[in-house]
Amino acid sequence: MTPEQYVQQKAAASGSSFYYAFLFLPRPRRAAITAFYAYCREIDDVVDEVHDVGVAQTKLAWWRGEVANAFNGKATHPALQALMPHTAEYQIEARHLLAIIDGCQMDLEQSRYLDFPGLQRYCHLVAGIVGEVSARIFGQTQSATTEYAHKLGLAFQLTNIIRDVGEDALMGRIYLPVNELQQFDVKAHEIIKRTYSDRFTALMRFQAARAHLLYDEAMALLPEVDRRAQKPGLMMASIYRTLLREIERDNFQVLHQRNSLTPLRKFWLAWKVQAFGRV
Repeated sequence: MTPEQYVQQKAAASGSSFYYAFLFLPRPRRAAITAFYAYCREIDDVVDEVHDVGVAQTKLAWWRGEVANAFNGKATHPALQALMPHTAEYQIEARHLLAIIDGCQMDLEQSRYLDFPGLQRYCHLVAGIVGEVSARIFGQTQSATTEYAHKLGLAFQLTNIIRDVGEDALMGRIYLPVNELQQFDVKAHEIIKRTYSDRFTALMRFQAARAHLLYDEAMALLPEVDRRAQKPGLMMASIYRTLLREIERDNFQVLHQRNSLTPLRKFWLAWKVQAFGRV
């Protein structure tokens, strides 16, 4: 299996909303974003699939070394072997790849966040940086597009947090800020025990409203001249925001289930943005 086949398989197997947006890109950009996404999945899998913290720490340390080796022309992992030919053209730097590792490192060291600014720092590393690199690959021409990409990445990550509240709690993680749990009088043990209440629903509506505001702010930040090139990001925004609205319509039944859209619906939402240019 070639590195290119490896990253294609990794991206397709994830079933992620990102994959559907990649399908509409020209081949060189599609190859670059697929390799970058596969790298992100590899790092994320260390935290999600390795249950021994010491082993996970060792694996992340290996990846840090692998990034350094890759930028010295000595990549050994197929994800980085597939990505490195694209780094110069799309201005992907080692700091970008290391920041993603830093974000996953936070998952090993921290399972709660006292307030939203603390959570925002985590989201910057695991989602904002991903948005920044993706915007470069898609064809960014304006510096303001970076701010749009970071804001949109934050909106995506908050949507993921809302969707995965129950699943994350089973792994001992609650990403909802502690001071906001206190504000709505929701106890951590209620989330862990999958206990619904009007208080929990109010808390989740608060989280969803923040995410919607971030989607709106991101759209307002996107320079018109870059809108066409950034269509893949707009496709993802359509998919993620539709998912958020589905969760809202379901009255935030997220403690015992993980909401998702069907592959056909994701493709349809992506195609509509490609065809009409609107989210």
